[in-house]
Amino acid sequence: MKRLAIVFMLFFALPASAEVTLSFYTGAQTAPHSRVRGNDGTSDFNFLAEWEGRSGEAPPYYGFRATWWKTDRLGFGAEFNHAKVYASDETLADNGLETLEFTDGINILTANVFYRWPNQWAKGKLTPYTGAGIGVAIPHVEFDNGGEETFGYQVTGPAATLIAGLSYDLNETWALFGEYKMTYSSNKADLDGGGTLETDIITNAINIGISYNF
Repeated sequence: MKRLAIVFMLFFALPASAEVTLSFYTGAQTAPHSRVRGNDGTSDFNFLAEWEGRSGEAPPYYGFRATWWKTDRLGFGAEFNHAKVYASDETLADNGLETLEFTDGINILTANVFYRWPNQWAKGKLTPYTGAGIGVAIPHVEFDNGGEETFGYQVTGPAATLIAGLSYDLNETWALFGEYKMTYSSNKADLDGGGTLETDIITNAINIGISYNF
């Protein structure tokens, strides 16, 4: 956490004269199976959860970021990503659960670094870029096994992201972009009935969005 705080301090200390890009995106997000371990206050559990993304259902999948470009190619920024996962009906039935989901967000806050190759094809309008970031997961944890229900936001552990995309300039101010985004989070949540729930979640997303440059 101290390292993350230092990264954010350096980020906000960047000179005001740097180029700034504000970006908003939505898209389609999925998540592979992951193992869920823990204790509900009375007994241990350990099972493989099948996750569903359901990106188009409310609350929708989305994210936004701000990037300060120190040079034409190198930028630093902060990002909030609202992904989500639901345990499948089969997973719930097989493990005696009524609810297991992170659906008001596996909210991921990261400090990012980006590298881009500006003014490439299409008469200099296309810019490929890559990025990576580290941060924290702040999911809305929903767990119900028929006893005490857990329902609320928690800081559950570290997170990281990898990004690769392509931006298309509409003019000097606005641009459209598409990208692949992978996010990893290590989550350890407290259960209201006592005990804990632990799971590592990876989300894979195809994002489309719009950027404003100034």
